[in-house]
Amino acid sequence: MRTEIVKVTDAIEARSQDLRDDYLRDIDAMRAGAPDRQQLSCGNLAHGMAACSSNDKSVIKLMDSANIGIVTAYNDMLSAHAPYETYPERIKQAARRLGSTAQIAGGVPAMCDGVTQGQSGMELSLFSRDVIAQATAVSLSHQMFDAALLLGVCDKIIPGLLMGALQFGHLPVMTVPAGPMPSGLPNKEKIRIRQLFAEGKVGREELLEAESQSYHSQGTCTFYGTANSNQVMVEAMGLQLPGSSFVNPDTQLRDALTDFAAEHVIKITAKSRDYRPMASVVDARALVNAMVALLASGGSTNLCIHLIAIARAAGYRLNWSDFDAVSAVTPLIARVYPNGSADVNHFHAAGGTGVLFRNLLDAGLMNPEASTCFGDNFGDYCQEPVLDGESLRWRDAADQSLDKEVLNDAANAFASNGGLKLLNGKLGRAVIKTSAVADEHTVVEAPAVVIDDQDALKPLFEAGELDRDCVVVVRYQGPSANGMPELHKLTPMLGVLQDKGYRVALVTDGRMSGASGKVPAAIHLTPEAKLGGLLGKVQTGDVIRLDANTGELGVLVDDDTLASREQAGAPSAPNTVGRGLFFANRGTVNSAEEGACSLFG
Repeated sequence: MRTEIVKVTDAIEARSQDLRDDYLRDIDAMRAGAPDRQQLSCGNLAHGMAACSSNDKSVIKLMDSANIGIVTAYNDMLSAHAPYETYPERIKQAARRLGSTAQIAGGVPAMCDGVTQGQSGMELSLFSRDVIAQATAVSLSHQMFDAALLLGVCDKIIPGLLMGALQFGHLPVMTVPAGPMPSGLPNKEKIRIRQLFAEGKVGREELLEAESQSYHSQGTCTFYGTANSNQVMVEAMGLQLPGSSFVNPDTQLRDALTDFAAEHVIKITAKSRDYRPMASVVDARALVNAMVALLASGGSTNLCIHLIAIARAAGYRLNWSDFDAVSAVTPLIARVYPNGSADVNHFHAAGGTGVLFRNLLDAGLMNPEASTCFGDNFGDYCQEPVLDGESLRWRDAADQSLDKEVLNDAANAFASNGGLKLLNGKLGRAVIKTSAVADEHTVVEAPAVVIDDQDALKPLFEAGELDRDCVVVVRYQGPSANGMPELHKLTPMLGVLQDKGYRVALVTDGRMSGASGKVPAAIHLTPEAKLGGLLGKVQTGDVIRLDANTGELGVLVDDDTLASREQAGAPSAPNTVGRGLFFANRGTVNSAEEGACSLFG
């Protein structure tokens, strides 16, 4: 393995030793006291199986079979989660074939950032992850289960499910994907229509038709945003069946993978000879493998927050310096929108995760000895599932990509680094995703245009006041200010300005997620303005310098002048659209670099 990767892994282990020891001590205590249903009272057990069929009750009473807890994020508004409607019954039938049982342990909320994007509800999005974690913990708290299957895909759902399940790390846990929708309108065309709408050259009817052609059926959105980055992450962590992420819904292969996951998790419970508890799978090796896979594929910047929170739930302290160090030695070997024109269906057809992992393992960038839920270790994840008649089997992934414009090898990488850079300077610490930013746009030095609400940019844009070099500063968008919503309303306008030849950039304590694209964006800035960060003293006209090559993020104003300025007042946070119920979250949440989490002390 590359020494740089080993060094990062060792550093994570060293700085986390006390926290990890505490976590494992708690897990060992749970393992000693649960989940054996024999320790439940007769009344407890009777309540736990009252709704089951008589046959399932008989199996549960035997105590020597496995009972699987299903935690589901099903709802029929989310295209990515609608397929889960039929999963629980499939899982139950598969469990019965092995003389075991399965129950829906609980449901978790699943909101769609695509629906709430630019709306007030988006301010609940990040905190919904913590709610999902808590709901997962509640679901598994009945101590009826020998393992768990997590049904979820999208942005906050997978991180929340993992954070909650890790509190029951003595259980084997697997994630079960639903797969992406078939490809729709090409991404380049979608972006063209969005920018034309921003310029007033097409109307809302044309825009809606383009969006509807892009997002058109059940399944995950096909661009490589946070939802699909989650899928690569859980595969790289060894928590999902290899090659299962991007198989489309409503196919025979998709159904076979769901059945297999149900059968397989039964075979890795404590009642088997191949016990694989989640706490043993999610270690520093798995976390670094996930980092490498995300960076090599141009994954979502949201995972710079979520993976840190997941790690914390497992007793590890990650930070952005870890991401920066891994990115520096990890080549970008996938080009999937927004880092290219292809979507995840094209990526899957080119070889998918099997080819991606093979190249990264061959380059010494991933740890083949990491523990997994499947196979001997992570070295067995360079495989893909296929149907042999009606039987499911795994075969070696292709030796090389079938489309090198979409997926290549380390020797012929699209970039020498993973496209993520830590920015540091007078303004604080931030991250920038550079994998879709052209070389000529990686350095911007220009006057600031300061706003405290993303809706304030459109009037300036329409009035022509932004037709110049500028750095748009959007502040009071951090987790403690308003829940850290994503700021995608800005993207089309900034893209238009860049296409006109202006040097533009974005600096914010908010988020941009996996759709961060061609405009350089310093995001997740910490300390955030609400907590006294210097961003709250920046004024329109101050010159901002963003250098994605050197990692510099500064304001070219002398220290005495900055010290003499008052911190700008934070805009009021209204309590409409449910935001009032998240007052406690905003008051206790930690920084973006600590996972923007309101759960851990």
